[in-house]
Amino acid sequence: MKIFPAIDLFDGKAVRLFKGDYNQMTVYSENPIEIALDFESKGAKFIHIVDLEGAKDGTTPNIGIVKQIANETGLFTEIGGGIRSIETVKKYLDSGIDRVILGTAAVKDPDFLRLAVDTYGEKIAVGVDIKDGLVAIKGWTETSEYSCFDFCEKMQKIGVKTLICTDISKDGAMQGTNRMLYKELSESFSIDIVASGGVSSIDDITVLRALDIYGAIIGKAYYIGAIDLKEALEAAR
Repeated sequence: MKIFPAIDLFDGKAVRLFKGDYNQMTVYSENPIEIALDFESKGAKFIHIVDLEGAKDGTTPNIGIVKQIANETGLFTEIGGGIRSIETVKKYLDSGIDRVILGTAAVKDPDFLRLAVDTYGEKIAVGVDIKDGLVAIKGWTETSEYSCFDFCEKMQKIGVKTLICTDISKDGAMQGTNRMLYKELSESFSIDIVASGGVSSIDDITVLRALDIYGAIIGKAYYIGAIDLKEALEAAR
């Protein structure tokens, strides 16, 4: 199983939200590049980045930092947050980013999603943010009409290879991940599933690996010292 330590960007800083609430934001570092280099020094091969400003307004205010991380480390770099046009997809991929994650746009604009998948294949992932069983959009501020499982089935039919599935109720809460959800997703779909939200302990990682989940994102647990990244990488193997 692959481990994706995460950096959430806001105003050029590494931050974390509590359950997706922009009013409950903690700044962990003024220098996200240093954090990415630390991930790499501990043995990480992948990094998951979210532009929280982009998620709200569909712009790319932190692209300079993301490009720097992609080019100054050897990490496989994926980015999500506000990617709503093929021009933005191209902009990120041309900057050296390895994979872009579509969220709101995958829900609201299926034609764009198909174009992106047809053009860039495995370099396109879709973020499935789950709130009360429904897919949330626009930086988690609204919910769509799609249930989680109906939406995942639609993504599989379109040809999406990777889904990043986040249980918003668990995100940043340090109460463990939604193991039942990931078990059901793993059994229901042949897409690569990345578990996100509430990965709080080495035990969570061990369970997810046993469920044959493709990857797990570690956010707050790393920043507060609840998970040692080297241990997590070892447990994931």
